[in-house]
Amino acid sequence: MQPPERGWLVGSPAVANDKRARQKANRAAAQAAADAAEKKAENRRRLVFFGGLAAAVLLGAFLISLGGGDDDEASTADTSSTTIEATTTTEATTTTAAAEPSEVLAPPAAGGTISGETPCPAAEGETERITQFESAPPMCIDPAASYTAEVTTTAGVFTIELDAASAPETVNNFVVLARYGYYEGVPFHRIIPGFVVQGGDAVGDGSGAGLGRGGPGYRFGDELPEEGEYQLGSVAMANSGPDTNGSQFFIVTGENGAALPPLYSLFGTVTGGFDDVVLPIEAVGTQGGEPTEVIRIESVVITES
Repeated sequence: MQPPERGWLVGSPAVANDKRARQKANRAAAQAAADAAEKKAENRRRLVFFGGLAAAVLLGAFLISLGGGDDDEASTADTSSTTIEATTTTEATTTTAAAEPSEVLAPPAAGGTISGETPCPAAEGETERITQFESAPPMCIDPAASYTAEVTTTAGVFTIELDAASAPETVNNFVVLARYGYYEGVPFHRIIPGFVVQGGDAVGDGSGAGLGRGGPGYRFGDELPEEGEYQLGSVAMANSGPDTNGSQFFIVTGENGAALPPLYSLFGTVTGGFDDVVLPIEAVGTQGGEPTEVIRIESVVITES
């Protein structure tokens, strides 16, 4: 029997060279696959990072937009900073044509003024509308009772169940202002889809610049919720910092609003008309906050039970 040709013997130089070539090719292919996987993972990490950064910037803009509440006695520096940031955000993000500022931001006709101590209004409401108060009201409600607010707007009627047990001072303030007719004719001046519907400024800042920085003439302290308590339909106070509540409030209409930190006094929940009235109001908003249509509060009727 003839021996096999030497080139086919195991361990021959030809076989060894061929095997090394295959091993080298396999290693190169494996390295290329690993490099491709790492590049793909890096792209995913970058996407997550920049997506998170964009979300943080957007949420920051939202927080700034709530910071314009009740600035009657705020420092000039704080007010200017908030106003400039809100204006910049509006110019950068608004993509829907907004109504003229003179239409949207003009406050309603001014009501009367109460000097000295604020008396409790009649349960059925006062006949004279009051929009300026020298002092915060005393406790006029029974914190153990249940209160609802029927809010009639030019877009329809919605109902708020007020939480006097958790936020008695805030509910008392809202009830007193409502019974004095403070909110009559007041537009929702800041509406951001997926975030909030905000209103409650009856007087503006006194300079003719429009709504968003005015209030009833006094401030009162916070009654803050726990983290995660804001939900769709939550009603809370807008403010310009700790313990600066006045009259402005907002309704959470989207997940961005529900994700707000617990810096705003939570005092009620929309229990009727959220889908039929509040969400259509939200629909006239823009990402800059200025609505494309004027929606006004016509009356707020308080019921105690």
